[in-house]
Amino acid sequence: MAVIKPSIPKGTRDFSASEMVKRNHIFNTISAVFKKYGYQEIQTPTMENLSTLTGKYGDEGDKLIFKVLNSGDYLSNIPTDKLESRNSQLLISEISEKALRYDLTVPFARYVVMHRNEISFPFKRFQIQPVWRADRPQKGRYREFYQCDADVVGSESLINEAEFVLIYHEALTKLGLKDFTIKINNRKILSGIAEIIGKPELIVDMTVAIDKLDKIGLDGVKIELIERGFDENDIEKLMPIILLTGSNEQKLDSLRAMLSSSETGMKGIAEIEAIFDFLNLLTSNKQINLNKSLELDITLARGLNYYTGAIFEVKTNEVAMGSIGGGGRYDDLTGMFGLSDLTGVGISFGADRIYDVLEELKLFPQSASESTKVLISNFDEKAEKYALPLLQTLREKGISAEIYPSSAKLKKQMTYADDKNIPFVILIGSDEMETGLLSLKNMKSGEQQKLTSEEIASLLLA
Repeated sequence: MAVIKPSIPKGTRDFSASEMVKRNHIFNTISAVFKKYGYQEIQTPTMENLSTLTGKYGDEGDKLIFKVLNSGDYLSNIPTDKLESRNSQLLISEISEKALRYDLTVPFARYVVMHRNEISFPFKRFQIQPVWRADRPQKGRYREFYQCDADVVGSESLINEAEFVLIYHEALTKLGLKDFTIKINNRKILSGIAEIIGKPELIVDMTVAIDKLDKIGLDGVKIELIERGFDENDIEKLMPIILLTGSNEQKLDSLRAMLSSSETGMKGIAEIEAIFDFLNLLTSNKQINLNKSLELDITLARGLNYYTGAIFEVKTNEVAMGSIGGGGRYDDLTGMFGLSDLTGVGISFGADRIYDVLEELKLFPQSASESTKVLISNFDEKAEKYALPLLQTLREKGISAEIYPSSAKLKKQMTYADDKNIPFVILIGSDEMETGLLSLKNMKSGEQQKLTSEEIASLLLA
């Protein structure tokens, strides 16, 4: 039998034990903040019905959905003309009824509709699970990656949006990031802009183009706008809005003057002002300073079609990386599943990108690379029998401990501790068993001291 060279699909990754400790540090930090704000955890299946996902992310998003082939002989009942057409789009509905989830928001909307009789509204949930996109893999962009989402449905209050800004700020600060930007905009403002230039029907084309400003530059945006149906006169009206500068308050003042004739645009401005007012009240104790991190960015559009109000995007300024979070308000997303007029708003953290950022900046705490706190040496059968009761005592006190599983030379055991980044080793020889004073070695400093088992436990718990 031929030997197959092991490999994994492009855009996916294995995670070692040490990497999992770091990933769980991210998940635990974010979930603790979610819980602090009253969000409860749920999970949804890896696969959804293809019909649940399609039509929710725009044409470009639909192309990135991973389809799952039907079980069995899925070609046997397909009409010959469809098979001979060699048209994959015609065949998809015949050979695939399921797909891997593209994000966590649409499955959440489906969940809410299916479980509406069990849910108390407003319903605040968070979800930390992988999603899949058939995208081109590159730095910071994977085909399989984790999202950490929080959403609230059944509440129109803009307090929710204000709290999401605080959730982003608190979670990223606790992860060690110091220089990041939480960008905010409102899709109603973008609709108002499309109205005042006389092209309300091209709102999606406009947002897709200006959302690429960071990637293709101003000239690139102008070219794309022309290609999407805008003329030079439209672009001349757009440029002062796209290039707005100044503080958040100054930008709002400018927008009020520019969008005064658009009722939709003025409503979007009022919503942004309300969010800022709530944030001022929530941070009135001066413990949180958002002046440097919160930015009103009119070019922020977010590509997903279902956003209808405030939209968010978060970027770190310390590493060259795409967005590490985003979200927004989506009025009536559940209407696609038969439950109308249920507004929602949510955000997401890109856990894989955050991992890469923390790794590059060396921000993972030392404890995030430790799986075991202390290793007990094993030199012979007598020492092993002496060590086992101590091992269990340490574990019962909540200390992560292990014994080297068989007698071996000291160098081999120390190498094992180093490889696993175990910070302490208890050495038990004949002297230690006679006196009850055990040798505790600090693997980082090399310091070694004689202590009782109780003293060792106290030191490890400190």
